[in-house]
Amino acid sequence: MRKKGWIWTTLFTAALVGFTAYVAADTFLITRVYTTVVPESSQSADSSEIQQNDATANTTVYTTMYTAAQETETAETTTTEAEVISTERTYSDGEISIVITKYREHDTTTYVADVTISDASYLKTALAQDAYGKNVTEKTSEIAERAGAIFAINGDYYGVQESGYVIRNGVIYRATSADREDLVIGADGSFSVISESETTAEALLEGGAQQVLSFGPALVTGGEIAITQDEEVGKAMTSNPRTAIGIVDSLHYVFAVSNGRTSESDGLTLYQLAELM
Repeated sequence: MRKKGWIWTTLFTAALVGFTAYVAADTFLITRVYTTVVPESSQSADSSEIQQNDATANTTVYTTMYTAAQETETAETTTTEAEVISTERTYSDGEISIVITKYREHDTTTYVADVTISDASYLKTALAQDAYGKNVTEKTSEIAERAGAIFAINGDYYGVQESGYVIRNGVIYRATSADREDLVIGADGSFSVISESETTAEALLEGGAQQVLSFGPALVTGGEIAITQDEEVGKAMTSNPRTAIGIVDSLHYVFAVSNGRTSESDGLTLYQLAELM
């Protein structure tokens, strides 16, 4: 009886270890593509339906937010290469203006981009490998190059959660709600912070949402810091590399990206990032 009991215990332990390993691999390693996103340049005016996807899908996909010039030629506006002024930390083409400033505070290097655009359509998001799925990853620089971005930052890593609204460029990819705040970017380029428990993804889309990013907490509202020194994001450590986006005025934005957890840069606390913003 003891021998049989030992065998069953061994089998149970092996099965448990195997199941745990599978869950870990399924969560972090196994890639599944649910929807391939057709690049904007390849879409016709009525092709958005092919981007729709099962709203309950679990994902771990990177999103990159970027600003890109558009090829436009009308009677009123013509954008040509001759009008583009570009340096290591500035860009201007008559439609988009970007100035990047480097700061050194709290033993941390932070880059802040002041971005002004003439139309909200210049502010977009892109998915890693142009795919909505699970464990689909790609470097921000690679996504930006493929998208033709002038300036790009990490958007979010929303697949850490199995729920939460995902709207990208006016398309709903996931509509299951979660108990969190989101950043909503409207079709007019406006910003708002919403609680998913108080609205639906469909209502946000009907209200003009173009991008809904896994967010929170809001750092600054009405020109005042909106968090305390004790607040943090999830299980994040005190000092971290950070990314933040803010709106100054209509179509005028500020992006901040700080280095962290390196010998050259400690990283910022959430409150220090709020002070910077």
